Amino acid sequence: MGNVNSGLFLHGECQSETSSTCFTESAMSAHNFVVRDYPLLEGIGAGEFVSSSTFNVGGYAWTIKFYPDGEQKDKSSDMASCYLYCASQANNRYVQKSTLRALSDANNGRFTIRCVLQVIHETRTVRNRRPVEVPPPSLMESLEHMLKDGEGADVTFSVRDQLFRAHRCVLAARSQVFKAELFGPMKESKTGHIMVDDMEPQVFEALLHFMYTDAMPDDDEDEGKIVRLQHLLVAADRYGVDRLKIMCEDKLHEGIDVDTVATTLLLAEQHHCEDLKEACIQFISSPRDKLSAVMATDGFKQLVVSCPLLMEDILKGVSCT
Repeated sequence: MGNVNSGLFLHGECQSETSSTCFTESAMSAHNFVVRDYPLLEGIGAGEFVSSSTFNVGGYAWTIKFYPDGEQKDKSSDMASCYLYCASQANNRYVQKSTLRALSDANNGRFTIRCVLQVIHETRTVRNRRPVEVPPPSLMESLEHMLKDGEGADVTFSVRDQLFRAHRCVLAARSQVFKAELFGPMKESKTGHIMVDDMEPQVFEALLHFMYTDAMPDDDEDEGKIVRLQHLLVAADRYGVDRLKIMCEDKLHEGIDVDTVATTLLLAEQHHCEDLKEACIQFISSPRDKLSAVMATDGFKQLVVSCPLLMEDILKGVSCT
């Protein structure tokens, strides 16, 4: 056998390392053995006993045996004895009869033998497992790659002459509207090619991205961002994608300004976004000098034509400020 060192080192570091853990299992439980009518048990005779029911602790069966006149036959004793019996051995305990009489008299002839038992098993040592590094979740990344790659795609959407390939099962799982369109009795479910005429390709692409990844695509802070969010909100509402709709509402709320508030308000009214609607009205009505600037925008003119009843809500907001 070669030389054995206390450790193997490579460049000042330990080459390998293991560990182990020592542990001791135990089980604890309590059993109450109630002795009633104790005065009737005195004089029962040495060696005679009454016993508890059997109870289990730590994988062993136990019972309590109480000897009112002691356990040694043919011998008088002023000691009562109590034994805890196990399958392998017994543990004894003695007590003065006078103590039991006093306890019995004070409790209408009854007392309780309470056994609190802890069973300690043999100590074991086990070798510790090496720490396991669990890779981060990759489902969304895999689905995004599946969308971009197009492998296995079984439906094609034509949006303003731009084609998008997708997977029926994914879309149906994410949207009841897509499910009815792709698997229901509608004509579209019988073909692998669906026309989408009332949506911009960029908006439909963002919708598909969310369906596969549950996240909105990264969008630069440019002047067209709010308009795209408005159109994406409409698409989300059309296809019943509630999470995306709420996310669009939140971003539109953050981006309310003079140029876009009127069109955002109109969309909020048409698509039942009450919180967004309230935020737009509050923006227009406070402070009051914003109202004239908003009224000069094309979006406000469209609002008046498309939904004149909103003017009543705006005027109520102004009157409250």
